[in-house]
Amino acid sequence: MRISTKKLQELAIFTTVVTGGGVGVMYYLMQKKFAASEYHQLAVQKLEACSVAMESLGAPPLKVYNLRLTDKQNYIDQHWAQIKIPVKGSKTGGYLYTSSHRDERENRWRLKQAVLKLREGDTIDLLNPPRTETVTTQEVLDTGEWE
Repeated sequence: MRISTKKLQELAIFTTVVTGGGVGVMYYLMQKKFAASEYHQLAVQKLEACSVAMESLGAPPLKVYNLRLTDKQNYIDQHWAQIKIPVKGSKTGGYLYTSSHRDERENRWRLKQAVLKLREGDTIDLLNPPRTETVTTQEVLDTGEWE
């Protein structure tokens, strides 16, 4: 049985399109699951509750982007989650670095660290936000426990 080159080309194109579409759908569903997770929502809520951080970003509106799945700073398992969430306001953008652990007794996630690092280099500790409207450059981001 002989198959023409044209048929093989059509089969290759069809397979490529189906595979690419499948990968795209899988990526979308994974991002949707991360955004709906309790550890992600806790971090974003903590950012939105900090008026100094929101003003520094120029938010609202606050734009929360998808996690970079290939970023080695993102680590999630059953008991621990550390993620780097890209965020942007009308003035500037940056990354929201968060660490959370799962409380086994209450079966809930607890935020252990939430630090906003702006593009300009300023950092804001969201768990201990500054009282003034002035943000100073400081190194409060402890990545010692991060892998």
